Amino acid sequence: MDHELRNAGTGEPDALHLPRSAPIEAYGNGGFRFAEMSHRGSLLCLPDAIWAWPVSDPSQIDRYSLARVFEKANAIDTLLIGTGSGIWIAPAPLRNALRSAGVVLDTMQTGPAIRTYNVMIGERRRVAAALIAVP
Repeated sequence: MDHELRNAGTGEPDALHLPRSAPIEAYGNGGFRFAEMSHRGSLLCLPDAIWAWPVSDPSQIDRYSLARVFEKANAIDTLLIGTGSGIWIAPAPLRNALRSAGVVLDTMQTGPAIRTYNVMIGERRRVAAALIAVP
């Protein structure tokens, strides 16, 4: 059975979430499949939840769009950013802010980011992933 990501009650698009982590089973066509659910749009996968993430281009990635990562930094060792189908290098201020919070940043295209994320959560590592949806 296929379900969509649920709204946490605030009515805001980024309030849609699954209250646990899960491997990403498939991606493409502007969305993702995981935990017998589907979601159109980007995802922010944290150790305790998967959230809808209102980012569609790497230029939108900043401290504000990653606020949930900074809030949960004490539970995250590595942040993978899936940049869609292109390559993106995080600006130095963002890299430095994450480093100061104790989070290692690794950016790559969304496909490799998903594969890496799935391996890391399978190893029970303290990983988060910010994944931009690809067409």
